[in-house]
Amino acid sequence: MNMTYATQTVGEVEVFYREAGPADAPVILLLHGFPTSGHMFRDLIPLLADRYRVIAPDLPGFGNTKAPERENFEYSFDRLADVIGGFVDALGLKRYAIYIFDYGAPTGLRLAMKHPERVTAIVSQNGNAYVEGFSKGWEPWQAYWREPTPERREACRASLSDDAIRFQYHHGAPEHRVSPDGYTLDIGYMHRPEAEEIQLDLVLSYRTNVALYPAFQEYFRRSQVPLLAVWGRNDPFFLPPGAEAFKRDLPDAEVHFLDAGHFALETHAAEIAGYIGDFLGRQTL
Repeated sequence: MNMTYATQTVGEVEVFYREAGPADAPVILLLHGFPTSGHMFRDLIPLLADRYRVIAPDLPGFGNTKAPERENFEYSFDRLADVIGGFVDALGLKRYAIYIFDYGAPTGLRLAMKHPERVTAIVSQNGNAYVEGFSKGWEPWQAYWREPTPERREACRASLSDDAIRFQYHHGAPEHRVSPDGYTLDIGYMHRPEAEEIQLDLVLSYRTNVALYPAFQEYFRRSQVPLLAVWGRNDPFFLPPGAEAFKRDLPDAEVHFLDAGHFALETHAAEIAGYIGDFLGRQTL
């Protein structure tokens, strides 16, 4: 496998992405979450690239993607989806499966609603689209959504700390299976200028995703898109009922749980790749 690294200009944003696999193979678009980047797919990509063209962009405000400062750019989920939509168009991707994780879920589902004819399948790895998926750990964020005061914004800052990032990786994961590489890189990203304020802007914008849940669910019902949910059952943020809820709108959805936490790829990349290979192998891509 030959991994390549490149950037694609989309308006005022330079989208960094990593890619592997045959140029003429079916495409899988990998969309990462908070607070990470396409680096989170480093173990998964080699396991899929023999059969698929796998593309993992860094979202604006994350990783190595270069975007304007906050005063010149709106860091919202609508804007993230606009940029990734432009990225998809610039690469000429006409049909693709999407792997949605955490923040990648509302980003990718916006793309799917806009162009349902392009999305061949969805793999949701702890990528939520139902209120049942929320744990009590969301309360500080939900309070900020209800009343976006400076005090409530400041209360959300704790979720950006070094300890909070490490917690996301370790909680619910098998002991001694989590490499420090991922969270050390994410902590470094969070210490860059404006990083915390950008993330707090996105924390507030997350309420727009919840408002879109009925629209996402209507998209599922109308499209009956093939969907595989592979979740870390010990995720402290997105609970197993969020994965099971997909079957309410997509009766043929396949749901599997792993003995893993939020960042299930850190410990179960091989198992997830196996589920993906089996699932996508039965779809028309």
